[in-house]
Amino acid sequence: MTIQEAIQARHSVRAYKDQPLTEDVVKELQEKIAELNRAGGLRMQLILNEPKAFQGTLAKYGKFRNVGNYIVVIGKKADDLDERAGYYGEQLVLYAQMLGLNTCWVGLSYSKVPGTYVLDEDEKIVCYIAIGYGETQGTGHKIKTVDQVSRSAVAQQGSEKGDTPSWFTKGVEAALLAPTAVNQQKFSFEYLGMSGTRHQVRAKKGFSIIGYTQLDLGIAKCHFEIGAGKENFEWV
Repeated sequence: MTIQEAIQARHSVRAYKDQPLTEDVVKELQEKIAELNRAGGLRMQLILNEPKAFQGTLAKYGKFRNVGNYIVVIGKKADDLDERAGYYGEQLVLYAQMLGLNTCWVGLSYSKVPGTYVLDEDEKIVCYIAIGYGETQGTGHKIKTVDQVSRSAVAQQGSEKGDTPSWFTKGVEAALLAPTAVNQQKFSFEYLGMSGTRHQVRAKKGFSIIGYTQLDLGIAKCHFEIGAGKENFEWV
């Protein structure tokens, strides 16, 4: 499975088989986590065979079942922590999908189990990610259209500025397949045209009383880069 195929195949899964992760899969996950932690300045931690975090009332209300493995997403407190957590955490989610695993981002429905993770005073837990072999592969949900979450400043300024490139549309399409809190998709992308030799794109978060928009934006930006091709543009 390619990472593009993983974007298409990934759906949030809340019920898992009573099947431990294989040693090879654990090794690959740990190596990927170490790589992403270095790149993103995070301290994501894989917790194995620990069912208590998803046995509380909120987990049952959220229909989580048989979650024994999960990732605690941790980082030093900073204004951009949530966005980084989403951006690098989603890379891990897609990697897990490529390994034949299923996942689910979890913002509230978990319980903190003392002794299962390391957390320094200047750090905070952003969220958890449930991981394992799903009872199903999950299902898709209704999503917004490309036009609802994107615009082109170039197109609005007239055709003499050039056309909106096809890679931009592909990036938005990939972002629309990204998981967001209660499927709210409170993000948008704007194509700004060329600056020198580089195309420029701006990503914005929307407002939501539910929260997690910074996390969602990081996840969506990860998908956009994969769909558009990171080499084709720069963020502004």
